Amino acid sequence: MGIQGSVPRNNYLNKEESFMYDREKSFPMEDTCNEARIEFTENGGLVNLVSRRCLITKLSRSGAIITMTTKFQLPRNFYLDIVSARLPMIGCLTQRVYTNDIVEARFLRLLSDKDLQRIFVYSTHRNHQGRTLDIYS
Repeated sequence: MGIQGSVPRNNYLNKEESFMYDREKSFPMEDTCNEARIEFTENGGLVNLVSRRCLITKLSRSGAIITMTTKFQLPRNFYLDIVSARLPMIGCLTQRVYTNDIVEARFLRLLSDKDLQRIFVYSTHRNHQGRTLDIYS
């Protein structure tokens, strides 16, 4: 047997797929107020694309805190469209759904600094009132 017999072979495969997000560097959340929309597929005989309005209250390069009514079954994977900043189809993974209509989500890819600044320019939060969009970069 030797060393191979004492090491479990399927240890890594039993982990949840969010394991990589737990080890990933977390970026600080910043307050914001952007209207957005989540889109996901709902399977009720036919595959339907469902869209729900939401509000982004906190944002970082790797995730967001979203406020919305959660009176429906929110899927684990969904797309986030930030309409005002013209950022469509950001892939998201649901981390937690709280009882007070708050959803914690992680992005499947990191947002670039340019996209993050664009979101903050179109934010209605008082901390972002003086921001302008740099069209030359």
